[in-house]
Amino acid sequence: MKKIHPLVGALAIFCIAVFWLATAASECFGSEAAVVWVKTAIPWGFLLLIPALMATGASGFALARARGGKRVRAKIRCMPWIAANGILILIPSALFLANKAGAGELDGIFYAVQALELAAGAANLALLGLSMRDGLRMKGRLGHARERRNNRIPN
Repeated sequence: MKKIHPLVGALAIFCIAVFWLATAASECFGSEAAVVWVKTAIPWGFLLLIPALMATGASGFALARARGGKRVRAKIRCMPWIAANGILILIPSALFLANKAGAGELDGIFYAVQALELAAGAANLALLGLSMRDGLRMKGRLGHARERRNNRIPN
């Protein structure tokens, strides 16, 4: 579990970041055809993302049983928000946008949902990033400058 959790967690963050960046890049720099391609491709990415998120959650809860502390509690408090955001906003938005893009309907409603999806995706990236930061701190791979100074061995 100690090796699986960070791998699948990083994979999930990577997938969401790719979806977000591809969307933003196609909207800012791409043609209408590029937007349609990105929006219709993203739901296929769920075949990788959803199992990665499920494995991240399952392995995280398994690891949390053996630990305690404020960072574990913080990670556990973030998970319902990440899951709700994904289930209630991101997945339905992506499916709706794929349907609209596939039909060539890049209208005001499309762009309103697109803006909501980008905001929710950025929120999930931020929450997942904070969770990853807490995990790295728990393993001692990342800390505040003061913590690193206090743990240094004198020369």
